[in-house]
Amino acid sequence: MSELSPPKDRRAAILQSCYIPWKGYFDIIAMVDVFVVYDDVKYSKNHWHNRNRIKTQHGLKWLTVPVSPGHGSDRIDSIDCMRIAHPFVRKHWRSIAQSYARAPYFRKYSRELERCFKVAAGLDNLSAINVHLLKFICRELGIDTEIISSRDLKARGTPTERLANICREVGANIYLSGPSARTYLDEEKFAESGIALEWMDYSGYPNYAQLHGAFAHDVTVLDLILNEGPDARSYLKSRVRPPLVSHSGVAPVRTRETEPQPALLFL
Repeated sequence: MSELSPPKDRRAAILQSCYIPWKGYFDIIAMVDVFVVYDDVKYSKNHWHNRNRIKTQHGLKWLTVPVSPGHGSDRIDSIDCMRIAHPFVRKHWRSIAQSYARAPYFRKYSRELERCFKVAAGLDNLSAINVHLLKFICRELGIDTEIISSRDLKARGTPTERLANICREVGANIYLSGPSARTYLDEEKFAESGIALEWMDYSGYPNYAQLHGAFAHDVTVLDLILNEGPDARSYLKSRVRPPLVSHSGVAPVRTRETEPQPALLFL
């Protein structure tokens, strides 16, 4: 009688959505088996939820999705909360096209990218816009991680308990977190739930051929894609999937019983 092989580790990351995020955000997605968009939480003003930066000949420029609180819920994924002024899409696309017209791969991606922004113009809340653009960029980077929404899960509890419960519900026994969460995550709660914690390291990214002056890492990932094209993934840490680490003493993880899916936490 053959021995049973040990269960395979499964990583999860849980982040609030951001607008055309920087490359580190996509590295986290690519390094896990399941990525949970954590948008049934309160919207934070002056965060990356509704804005990001591009490089221009005049320096860094913010692209900001204009939003205003509505009546009722103030969650990121609430249609009532985020009233979007849709003409921003045309303005943002014009800024991208003007700033990256001379980028080596702008012509390769411009048609699909413009079409993606036009679809975003028809969406009715910030979360939907962010996730639409997120999935498009994942496809262009060759990232095939499963992406689901926290609002489709049953997990509840205190902030840390809910994160651990989400991991268990999606069948993950390893939680990959952004480094800033070290200041407030209760690591004991994860240990009690049988979830191992890993921390993302954003240091040491290589430079690439970038337009418009001194190199800047903290810009939208579109900068990398339009400058490096098919080689963009080679500038991410996830170009090589991290080896799965065996964690002793981890409690068995139950996978969730789920219906077919309809079509972050902290960085």
